[in-house]
Amino acid sequence: MPSTVPVLPEGVDPAWLPPDAFRALGSRRTLIHGSGPLMETVHDEVALACAQFGGQVVRDATSASYDLVLRVAGDDGADIGEEGFLYARAAGTTTVTAAGHRGLLYGLFHVVRLGEDAFRGTRPREAHRPATALRMLDHWDNVAVHPVMGQVERGYAGGSLFWQDGRARGDTERVRAYGRLLAACGVNAVSVNNVNVHDVEAHLLTDRIGEVAQIAEALRPYGIRTHLSVTFAAPVVLGRLPTADPLDGAVRAWWAKAARGVYEAIPDFGGFVVKADSEGRPGPFAYGRTHADGANMLAAALAPYDGTVHWRAFVYDHRQDWRDRSTDRARAAYDHFAPLDGEFAANAVLQVKHGPMDFQVREPVSPVFGALQRTRVAVEVQATQEYTGQQRHACWLGPMWSEVLRFRPGGEQGLTVGELATGGSVAVSNAGDDPFWTGHPLAQANLYTFGRLAWRPDADPLRILDEWIALTFPSAPERLTAGLRAVLRNSWRTYEKYTAPLGVGFMVQPGHHYGPAVDGYEYSPWGTYHFADRDGIGVDRSAATGTGYASQYGEPWSASYESAVSCPDELLLFFHHVPYGHVLKSGKTVVQHIYDTHFEGVEEVEEARRVWAGLADLVEPARHARVAERYDEQVRGAREWRDQVNSYFLRKSGIPDERGRTIY
Repeated sequence: MPSTVPVLPEGVDPAWLPPDAFRALGSRRTLIHGSGPLMETVHDEVALACAQFGGQVVRDATSASYDLVLRVAGDDGADIGEEGFLYARAAGTTTVTAAGHRGLLYGLFHVVRLGEDAFRGTRPREAHRPATALRMLDHWDNVAVHPVMGQVERGYAGGSLFWQDGRARGDTERVRAYGRLLAACGVNAVSVNNVNVHDVEAHLLTDRIGEVAQIAEALRPYGIRTHLSVTFAAPVVLGRLPTADPLDGAVRAWWAKAARGVYEAIPDFGGFVVKADSEGRPGPFAYGRTHADGANMLAAALAPYDGTVHWRAFVYDHRQDWRDRSTDRARAAYDHFAPLDGEFAANAVLQVKHGPMDFQVREPVSPVFGALQRTRVAVEVQATQEYTGQQRHACWLGPMWSEVLRFRPGGEQGLTVGELATGGSVAVSNAGDDPFWTGHPLAQANLYTFGRLAWRPDADPLRILDEWIALTFPSAPERLTAGLRAVLRNSWRTYEKYTAPLGVGFMVQPGHHYGPAVDGYEYSPWGTYHFADRDGIGVDRSAATGTGYASQYGEPWSASYESAVSCPDELLLFFHHVPYGHVLKSGKTVVQHIYDTHFEGVEEVEEARRVWAGLADLVEPARHARVAERYDEQVRGAREWRDQVNSYFLRKSGIPDERGRTIY
């Protein structure tokens, strides 16, 4: 029987699973207890490692002497669930015990992460289990190449891993390799097509479900469940019904039949992802129905099969009048969904963007997490760097995501977002068919970090970064490890420094969203304004004089955000319109902060480029060259951001840089 371990096509980077990462495991004697499809994956992973490094794997206990024992044997009284595992080391043997097969697969990769440390000393029993049952990547991949957005919408790593030339790829070896990478960092679900479901993609639900089944078969050996984005208008588009009204009996029957067909083709199918009444997509508003009505209709169709509908809360008016300051895009998700709390079915999950706007480099945490006490909610982040450099700039997002997941909407004694997001963690994927998976090799750290934070939202992101470094660069000398830490650990804040300041957001070129355009969206219908004039900048979102957005938070946050005095500096311009001479808590004026941070950001990128150049003798040439090329572009881009933003505010305010630096 052929091995389930995929063979990477020539020239494709192994990412965080290079062969040498398995050296410690592969040089030992391992006993595996259990049977089943995922057990075959575990066995084949260990067998391949042993074949490479001289160890031995056995399926039947013939002696008591083993370096590692991997077994499915119940939870042994610990509450670890189907995906959890127990880890211990005593008397020279490391033992991983799982209650379910997925748990043993995750336990195996835990041993791989530990490397030689997995076989040293003694360790009391540790229980490991994921914080949520769903840890998903949403691919914004198009089956047919879109005339504007291309093969992958907001994709910066080549074409789709799943689709090519208008159909599913025939060779699924790369897809299996992707599933393996995801399992190794804890991801267990993938939605395989764009949330903006076009006509071709709509047919994946019915007459082209066989193509989705091919992808599901490739991902299944690594415990990855497949999901599908569907259009709310499917009964009209595919079923020729006159309506998609969620309360219409014929519509509900159509969806029930469609779901039945999906599960006949893919018995372990995960569910639907839906973008409705958002940015021109069809939804229940057209029929005078609520989003609970729409989500519950699909939930009912999926319920007999334990499927879930992931209903995105990204709903707002994208045809606003920029002259109307009372309309505030930031308010929209709360205004639409808070009144519906408690009305959603048990297998419906509201998928909420981590901030109220659109994956900006700095936003407050969405107030929706604190508002929905009786609704299953998933937190959605964006690994593909649409507004954070598009994988041409190094921008490791682990610290941003960690801040979101640790935020406590109810105050110091309340639950964190990571604890409130019982519906799971979701990221917009940053992977494509590029040889380095993510275009920028260092952007692999974002994909890995998402999986590990989804598994454990309170984990230290810097420790996760070190994990990624250790796996991706096994046996790396300290100079390489230190260099990678130096260029990545503060890269998000560096990117923030040279782009949009103090939480104001956007300031990007319209459409493709790459590069600076301070007024790019200022007079557009999308609702993304900074209101800069000769006297000041920022959006008044206070309850007293502004849009009232600040009042959507509970205490202490509503009071903190309401006042420019108490509002955190990094969010000041998101919540308040202030004079350029307003003094921040740092002691600097707003305009001087803008000048200083933009100069600092460029200097930090130039230093990162210098550090990376100094690692050329320690990094594989193709990888080093790709990153060096990206750093050249990042330095160019950072300088352009600096000069355009600083010049804009010098001309608006008339206030010179107190340090006399060149501003055009």
